[in-house]
Amino acid sequence: MSALALIRDALRLMVGVPSYQAYVDHMRQKHPDRAAMSYPEFVRERQLARFGGKGNPRCC
Repeated sequence: MSALALIRDALRLMVGVPSYQAYVDHMRQKHPDRAAMSYPEFVRERQLARFGGKGNPRCC
């Protein structure tokens, strides 16, 4: 992996955007019987996990 790719991934993790490719690789290795989410599904699921979205009230 290039230095630029490492920096890009580090910056994405800092703002809460995990690597889709790492997710796909994990699914292939650990859960070959399950289909991986599409990129839009992955982004939406990560947003919900980070910011809520299940009606949980959040403080300011």
